[in-house]
Amino acid sequence: MRLLVFGKTGQVARELQRLRPEARFLGRDEADLLDPAGCAAAVLASDADVVINAAAWTAVDKAEAEETAATVVNGDAPAAMARAAANRGVPFLHVSTDYVFDGAGDRAFRPDDPTGPLGAYGRSKLAGEIGVRAAGGPHLILRTSWVFSAHGANFVKTMLRLGAERDVLRVVADQIGGPTPAAAIAEALVTAARALQAGAAGGTHHFSGAPDASWADFARAIMDRAGLATRIEDIATSEYPTPARRPLNSRLDCAAFEASFGVKRPDWRQGLYTVMTELGA
Repeated sequence: MRLLVFGKTGQVARELQRLRPEARFLGRDEADLLDPAGCAAAVLASDADVVINAAAWTAVDKAEAEETAATVVNGDAPAAMARAAANRGVPFLHVSTDYVFDGAGDRAFRPDDPTGPLGAYGRSKLAGEIGVRAAGGPHLILRTSWVFSAHGANFVKTMLRLGAERDVLRVVADQIGGPTPAAAIAEALVTAARALQAGAAGGTHHFSGAPDASWADFARAIMDRAGLATRIEDIATSEYPTPARRPLNSRLDCAAFEASFGVKRPDWRQGLYTVMTELGA
């Protein structure tokens, strides 16, 4: 399987490099997602038989002020990639997010549930999903949540830094979701890519870590694993205002992905142990 991957330094892209170092990875210098036509040209010029988009605008709050640019990166570019992949007749895999939902209720969202993003980031990612489907080629849209790894900026690294500096941390406890190791997402994408290459049906699927937890629960697990005495104080989302609204319910129903591709939800606690070992924490 010859893979072309958009993304080079992001969390999922870095883990894909570990799994498939022989694949071609395109960084911003070779494929700027602000230039959708250039991204499409890269797909058309490639001999890859599977294309994965692991690149995205992930600055949720910044997207509120720069929605046009975020929509080009998260919406127009994936759509252009998908059209080019469809033109070549090769599968296109795209990573999306729980932010396409409104976060209402307390049951896990299914892939076919109505969407309703709360902010610019979610709207931009939903635009990408719509564009990928409209391209008409074999595709997989994989929605995930709360990604973490030893690379880049993420909640685990932030909590470790703050936990080493403070005795008490106030962390949101009314947002519930599944923390997801980037390594598990990479493995899921490679498994699904092989299946699609062999003719399996794709579509829209969910994949997130288990068990579901709050950000405060996640923070306590990080402190425990690191041996830090920092106390986590539960607060409501309303006590931590941000430019972008966050969904309270980020639970994702991943049953269809497991049934279709045989990949179970990863235990984020095991993933956390691996990541923190790599970080030396």
